Amino acid sequence: MARVISVEAERFPIAGTFTISRGSKTEAEVITVTISESGRAGRGECVPYKRYGETMDSVHAAIEAVRESIVGGIDRTALLGAMPAGAARNAIDCALWDLEAKLSGTAVADVIGARPEALETAYTLSLGEPEAMAAQARANAGRPLLKVKIGGDNDAARIRAVTEAAPRSRFILDANEGWTDENIEANLAFAARHGVALIEQPLPAGRDEILRRIAHPVPICADESVHETRDLESLIGLYDAVNIKLDKSGGLTEALKLRDRAQELGFAIMVGCMVGTSLAMAPAVLLAQDADFVDLDGPLLLARDREPGLVYQGSMVSPPERTLWG
Repeated sequence: MARVISVEAERFPIAGTFTISRGSKTEAEVITVTISESGRAGRGECVPYKRYGETMDSVHAAIEAVRESIVGGIDRTALLGAMPAGAARNAIDCALWDLEAKLSGTAVADVIGARPEALETAYTLSLGEPEAMAAQARANAGRPLLKVKIGGDNDAARIRAVTEAAPRSRFILDANEGWTDENIEANLAFAARHGVALIEQPLPAGRDEILRRIAHPVPICADESVHETRDLESLIGLYDAVNIKLDKSGGLTEALKLRDRAQELGFAIMVGCMVGTSLAMAPAVLLAQDADFVDLDGPLLLARDREPGLVYQGSMVSPPERTLWG
């Protein structure tokens, strides 16, 4: 039976406002791909990201451009050569994984050799004034790992505010390329004194050579600087860890290769996400089973998730049920 593909734009409200150094948003805009064959359907979700030149329209168009190949039976390996990394390929790749699982009756976890267990995920605090961020931290002080969006002119005050408000939590700082050569060493030292566990992408991608020459009192994780496996060699000596996101790598197929090669090269592994629903998180939960840091809190930031969704208990996220994905 021939394949059929459908593409749908969906919006899910965020609980409040989600703010990073590049701006704010109040809803998650996602594109969902469904590929059907022989009475079974596989789904994948992606989140177009403006930082990488993506819009809802451009991602939709990129998917439509390979419609004939998908209907004609393209597999995940061939897809890697047919499309660049990014959100569009991610949605198709994850839909193909899901479809294969449903056609074969073999779970994706079994195919990739994962023994999925519940994982501890970070919970993200939006960028704001120190007092507002302290309130966010205080409200989530029972969570073991908090990820804090920073990247402004007053980051030392923000770091102090959140660490004092949640003294039992560990912290990841995410600057989203918001620091500079002039302030990075002072910020790193201040973060180290306050027990921060990891700092994501402090400097703009491609303008981070100073990281090779300065001390890393806190491990530094590449985010915007790493998309695919081929990016890794250039990051040696600059970064201590890499943040793997399916929307950057262009799907689980490439993300698995990226993870394995990164581990071979000695990088610590973080598996992260854009703000999306449980459908987007599901394959990432399988990818993250042996990660050093997990940041898959997208559904926790939404006012409404998909049903059925992933099960979150506090900061623990369980592997997906087959009715959701995989």
